[in-house]
Amino acid sequence: MKIKVQPMGVYQTNCYIVTKDGKDFIIDPGVNATEWVIKNVTNPVAILNTHGHFDHVWSNAELQEKLKIPLYTPKGDVMMLRDSSWMPDLPPSTPDYQVEGDAELDFDGVKVKFRHFPGHCQGCSTIEIGDAMFSGDFIFDRSIGRTDFPYSSPQDMKKSLEKFKNLDFDKIIYPGHGGKTTIKQEQKNADYFINSL
Repeated sequence: MKIKVQPMGVYQTNCYIVTKDGKDFIIDPGVNATEWVIKNVTNPVAILNTHGHFDHVWSNAELQEKLKIPLYTPKGDVMMLRDSSWMPDLPPSTPDYQVEGDAELDFDGVKVKFRHFPGHCQGCSTIEIGDAMFSGDFIFDRSIGRTDFPYSSPQDMKKSLEKFKNLDFDKIIYPGHGGKTTIKQEQKNADYFINSL
């Protein structure tokens, strides 16, 4: 499996291209991601959103149109793809599939696991492919997503961190901003954040 990453826009939001078994998955195509994505894919099969914040979904519609591939978005955040109170000029996009809760998708043998961790926003999810977890704005290297935004919930974040603490496996975490970490490493930090919320 190969992973390419490029920070996009003023918030340096990580856009990922994950290639497994000859299939390219585009995760969180942010501001002006289209040109980079098109240059770096050979067999794109899907666009995957970890959540609906504008800096993670900006190029959804343009890539749907240019690459003719489906968009998968967590159900709880679909409304944010068309109406961003922070970013009125967000190009609206419509998912082909609304992903509910913890769901595993199968792309001709390539398993893609969405794991629902609300708190930063209602649909906030991680996406697992192979030995990698793409955590969006749920978990970062020694940090967690903010819970003071519209549709955020500190209570939900506490529950999500408890759920995260109980994962009984390790993977490399590739977050929506900043550098990578691991599940086991961030599980050590979870209690600190639970107690601080």
